[in-house]
Amino acid sequence: MPYGAHESVTVDSTAGGVALTAATIIPFNRAVLTLEDAAIRYTVDGTAPTTTVGHLAQPGDVITLAGNDELTRFRAIRQGGVSGTIMASYGTGGS
Repeated sequence: MPYGAHESVTVDSTAGGVALTAATIIPFNRAVLTLEDAAIRYTVDGTAPTTTVGHLAQPGDVITLAGNDELTRFRAIRQGGVSGTIMASYGTGGS
């Protein structure tokens, strides 16, 4: 997958979850996310994650998103009392 952009996203306790930056992901259909420093919960269907709803990811985990729907519907919230950081790389690729 050729990469075309990247960003750092802070995952805090924002109600409804933190999304990827819309202006950054527009031309892309793939993403690789690495969780840097604190546990999070995330969803890829637009459901609001909570501390008990969503997939649990720990520091060092890699999350792969495929398709524009997953990129735009991704939401994350911190799992505990510490905000996490996601490093995201975006690109294009086949289905």
